[in-house]
Amino acid sequence: MPDATNGVERRASEQVNLDGWLPPQMATKAEDVGVKKGNLPAGQKFLLAVLAGAFIGLGAIFCTTVVTGNGGDGVIQLPFGVMKLLGGLVFSLGLILVIVAGAELFTGNNLLVMAVASKKLTVFKLLRNWVIVYAGNFVGSVLTAYIMYLTAQYAMANGALGVTAMKIAAAKCELAFIPALTRGIMCNALVCLAVWLCFSCRTTTDKILAIVFPITAFVAAGFEHCVANMYFVPVGMFIKGATGFWAGKGVDVAQFASLTWPNFIMKNLVPVTLGNIIGGAVFVGAIYWTIYCHPKHRS
Repeated sequence: MPDATNGVERRASEQVNLDGWLPPQMATKAEDVGVKKGNLPAGQKFLLAVLAGAFIGLGAIFCTTVVTGNGGDGVIQLPFGVMKLLGGLVFSLGLILVIVAGAELFTGNNLLVMAVASKKLTVFKLLRNWVIVYAGNFVGSVLTAYIMYLTAQYAMANGALGVTAMKIAAAKCELAFIPALTRGIMCNALVCLAVWLCFSCRTTTDKILAIVFPITAFVAAGFEHCVANMYFVPVGMFIKGATGFWAGKGVDVAQFASLTWPNFIMKNLVPVTLGNIIGGAVFVGAIYWTIYCHPKHRS
């Protein structure tokens, strides 16, 4: 006759534990994830990066639509802080898709430095990951921006949506180096903290809740994310090129003269990317590795 006691004990041991992982366990998980990401085949990595660029672009589309103000249709403009809060909330869609659906995002992959520091991943594989993922993110973001331009969504609200998109893009192309760099640092500290929090999660709901507040904070505060900007600025430039439409709306596109590829790359993408690396790899990855993964602190 089967031992009923053993059966009860076995069922108890198989119960799902919904408690979140503690920080030391999160650090070990971050290392293991870094090793897996660093060893992904190049083709798979690139395609997943293209998806991530598109996913962040979807969050940016949602954000641009929500923060668009009065288009001449009587809509009341919300206060600045409320508008930024709403924009940040909906932009969270991008990282939710990356984490839950699965994709490779350059800014989140800055945490791979934890695996490198523990000598579980080589520096070469880290840099290879970053280069391939960055390129894939760029392709996915710009392609999404061009598709959105073809939809003519910018004509909504009597063209107000397109003007909003161009204003967002122009402001990014007019940043000085230090503000762009430091906004990049602050941004990816929050993005990587969102990813870090997800290492504690056991359910999809946990992950979504962990993502929303850090991402909302970085968008509301006006920080700079290199992959998001790979969508925001190109779509603004594409919309600027629809001169026939703007001539009929009384909008002078000459006011957006800063919207050029050289300005985008040199005044925004370069300093923001450097800032993102510092914020994610140093201020989150390296610090948490020192606290929990350094040989002196491992239990």
